[in-house]
Amino acid sequence: MPAAPETFGLLLAGGQARRMGGGDKPLRTIAGRSILAHVIERLAPQCDGLLLNANGDPSRFAGYGLPVVADSVPDFAGPLAGILAGLDWLAANRPGADWLVSVAADTPFIPRDLVVRLHAERAAANVALACAASDGRTHPVIGLWPTSLRDDLRHALTVEDERKVGRWAARHGVVAVEWPAAPVDPFFNANQLGDLAEAERLHALLGPDGGRAGR
Repeated sequence: MPAAPETFGLLLAGGQARRMGGGDKPLRTIAGRSILAHVIERLAPQCDGLLLNANGDPSRFAGYGLPVVADSVPDFAGPLAGILAGLDWLAANRPGADWLVSVAADTPFIPRDLVVRLHAERAAANVALACAASDGRTHPVIGLWPTSLRDDLRHALTVEDERKVGRWAARHGVVAVEWPAAPVDPFFNANQLGDLAEAERLHALLGPDGGRAGR
């Protein structure tokens, strides 16, 4: 599989975590480390740099050493607003980079071949976008986005009031790239307090190397 073009990673942490009682889901811990630390450990080697989308006081993420970008669209407009913030940051700070990959910052088991496979399958399908899938379900938030679509995305958010990632992506052509869901679904995310215990179990199932041999 050919190497991926220059790609920056966007960790989406802009939600309000209502189902977990508020606060920052990515700062909850699994196996003694924050969920965010697990995501960074898996995604950083695949990207040319990482940034974090989060609203509110950015200092709570200072220990991770990442640029923190807030939504430019008000009222917690959802993941599309975070993706737009990431694309705008990329255009302003890395004008030679054409690609952004987004992942939810509460998905501690994302695959280690995420970026290269999204690029390869997108190119093979000759479409503009690619997103992840597993167990028969698509995960539109975990996707590959070109900076060339940022003005269209801005219009969709601010003029059309579009909030659905999958619906906006479908306009431009998107391929869903499937990963196996066994022994651990790589796109498991911790939405509720009970999910943290399940995440601990899955982490143990992957073994001390974090599943490097298989993922």
